[in-house]
Amino acid sequence: MTTTLARSEPASTPVLGNVTLVDLLDRLIGTGVVIAGEVTISMAGVDLVQVSLRALVATASAALEEAGHD
Repeated sequence: MTTTLARSEPASTPVLGNVTLVDLLDRLIGTGVVIAGEVTISMAGVDLVQVSLRALVATASAALEEAGHD
């Protein structure tokens, strides 16, 4: 699977060509990604259930480097 990324910025900014999904995931996980989401189920204006998610997805070395450990 190939994903094409394009930017509508000035010509001096490099435009990414074809990037494979594996390469994209490798870059994201190598530098770290924070995933956040929230779901609220309510009825008649009353919140019944609220679920929040925050997750850090990164390699162990990237996470330790960000935390300041060698």
